[in-house]
Amino acid sequence: IEFDRGDAGSAISDLTDVLAQAVLAARSDALIAADKGGIIRFWNPGAQRIFGFSSAEALGKSLDIIIPERLRQRHWDGYDHAMQTERSRYGEGDVLAVPAIRKDGRQVSIEFTVMLLREGRGELVGIAALLRDVTKRFEEMRALKQRLADAITRLGGQGGEHHRKSPAPSGDEEQGSVSS
Repeated sequence: IEFDRGDAGSAISDLTDVLAQAVLAARSDALIAADKGGIIRFWNPGAQRIFGFSSAEALGKSLDIIIPERLRQRHWDGYDHAMQTERSRYGEGDVLAVPAIRKDGRQVSIEFTVMLLREGRGELVGIAALLRDVTKRFEEMRALKQRLADAITRLGGQGGEHHRKSPAPSGDEEQGSVSS
């Protein structure tokens, strides 16, 4: 992060520290970091709010605590590939949407972005993810889609043909022929 220092000098570095602390302590979004083995090393208050695990419960545990069992193999295949190649298949700005699980076993819908974490010499040390709970929006969209599907089914069940007085010509009939 760079700020235009102008005449502020060291006040800007203080602002950078304040901003970093505010982002790390935010409750609105989860910020989770895991080491190369997928062990959680950072868990902010937003992660606690979304997933229900305190930082004491999450730190040192596998990411499996928030990954539904049916998705774990796919997750770990991708995670291991990123650790081996030191590249994520997701580009900057790609937002992923997946289900996750809470401490109480309930499923939540999350959207997130990932960032590879490198130490000072550039060595890969893990991955961080910035996550947002979008369960409410997902459920609203699912309800709207269901209402639309129901409406289409009702319209289709009315026969649809009653809107036309006679069938439209197919183009195969001979012009001027009259049937008795």
